[in-house]
Amino acid sequence: MPHDLLLFPFAEYWWFYGAFMLFVLGVLALDLGVFHREAHEVSAREAAAWSIVWVALALAFNYLFYRYMLGHFPEQPALAGLDHVALARDSALEFLAGYVVEKALAVDNIFIFVAVFSYFAVPLRYQHRVLFYGILGALVFRALFISLGSVLMQYKWIVMIFGAFLIFTGIKILFLPEKPVEPGKNPIIRLVKRFVPIWPRLEGDRFWVRHEGILYATPLLVALVFIEFSDIIFAIDSVPAIFALTNEPLIVFTSNIFAILGLRAMYFLLASAVQYFQYLKYALGVILVFVGLKMVWLNEAFGGKFPISWSLGIIGALLAVSMLVSVAARRDGRAELPPP
Repeated sequence: MPHDLLLFPFAEYWWFYGAFMLFVLGVLALDLGVFHREAHEVSAREAAAWSIVWVALALAFNYLFYRYMLGHFPEQPALAGLDHVALARDSALEFLAGYVVEKALAVDNIFIFVAVFSYFAVPLRYQHRVLFYGILGALVFRALFISLGSVLMQYKWIVMIFGAFLIFTGIKILFLPEKPVEPGKNPIIRLVKRFVPIWPRLEGDRFWVRHEGILYATPLLVALVFIEFSDIIFAIDSVPAIFALTNEPLIVFTSNIFAILGLRAMYFLLASAVQYFQYLKYALGVILVFVGLKMVWLNEAFGGKFPISWSLGIIGALLAVSMLVSVAARRDGRAELPPP
């Protein structure tokens, strides 16, 4: 297939984006309005059940997407003479690879969530509400980032810059110590406190309170702002990483969104256990170096596209090995747990 040929151009698939967003908003409305209508502490069992639900939804979508491609690609004149089954298979694998990478990179966000909720003393029963609205904001920002990326990635020199950035970020993760998260010193939080009066304590699950005619932001809103800001920074790594796996904005968008939808459940499931996977960060660093190399060298070395099946296998192997080594080190008593 020609490298500049998009299988899913926006001009033809705008309806798909619209239908997908309606589905996502409907699922989120059902989540908050029915299943989490009352604020409560999310147990590990409930988080595990929801994690299975979100992963199952992503896999079901990918399967239906694959079946659609099998029937649709043969009808496209631009794809005449190409192997339609291989195109459909590779596109489905690209979705799966993007989903796995986004899920893996999101583990770093869990450390940030733990630090933010601890700093602002947000009780467990209100954390789901903060993360829910955080995801709504993330959907908007990811759509903007991916739209911008789909334009920028058409220029080879931009691709090289993003590739070099991912390599640099991966090396930094591998060799530089992590800096502790300090929400109080964050410039965005300082800006919020400068322009909006902050109420000194939580008021249930409210983001705003009015007192003597003055509208105050509660610490819950400040925590939400910090989480939104951290997601924007996180997207600078994750969106280019998925563009290294596929040049299809539709696949980048859908895989990214499905991974984000399951982030809350993953947080409640792993928040107390993620510190035990101390070697996972090294896998994430190597993965970023790998996808960066794909952008600056590997894709061209393999005739324009590094095999997606190889990419998925390498990424999966790195994650599996890092987790097994972490568990083994923990059992042997050799793991020095990082501070949460």
